[in-house]
Amino acid sequence: MSQLEVKNVSFSYDGKNSVIENVNLSVESGELVSILGLSGCGKSTLFNVIAGLRTPQSGRVLLGGEDITSKPGSISYMLQKDLLLPYRTIEDNVALPLIIGGMKKKEARAKVQEFFPRFGLDGTQRKFPSELSGGMRQRAALLRTYMFSGKAALLDEPFSALDTLTRSDIHKWYLGVMDEIKLTTLFVTHDIDEAILLSDRICLLTGKPSTISDIIVIDEPKPRDLSFTLSEKFLKYKKAVMDKLTAEN
Repeated sequence: MSQLEVKNVSFSYDGKNSVIENVNLSVESGELVSILGLSGCGKSTLFNVIAGLRTPQSGRVLLGGEDITSKPGSISYMLQKDLLLPYRTIEDNVALPLIIGGMKKKEARAKVQEFFPRFGLDGTQRKFPSELSGGMRQRAALLRTYMFSGKAALLDEPFSALDTLTRSDIHKWYLGVMDEIKLTTLFVTHDIDEAILLSDRICLLTGKPSTISDIIVIDEPKPRDLSFTLSEKFLKYKKAVMDKLTAEN
């Protein structure tokens, strides 16, 4: 059963000229699906619709079979910047979704403790964001995203600000954690290499207005490390993606 479904979604800012049109996609439980497209193709617009921050002219968004169209706060959404609150400890940053949801601070702090070792963050509970590296801050932000909703997460280029080696490490870490907690992920990126390394499937968002023009299945075992990017299989996937992107735009 699909955990997240986007059905026939169209959106325009002026009510006339669609940015995205008749978009259909689904993400199975525990799956990582990437949305890949050229700059300006409407990736962030689509994410805003899925997150309930924009109301589509037509179509629906379903989470676990429930209609969440135009209902902000129904699904976890992590942006490119970690947006950790600098004056709160990592523990309190992570617990924030639970506190906003009505849980008492002491109970929320206790609830999040079990996840710190699993997310490689044990020992950071009482530290502040400024005391952590970029990679560790992203781990904390991802844990906070998970605490918001364990069903599914929208990740909008969350690793783009990291250097290559740190990004490689966090890719392997995220795939491992995601497999352990069975987190369903819809991932936006403009980086073809990253999409191939992480994804079970890649949805290509192309055209004007944009729609899902193709879906490429990455049928390779995970986690995939940097050495995979030098393989013949990787290059075949990359060529297929590039050929389809350039043909459709």
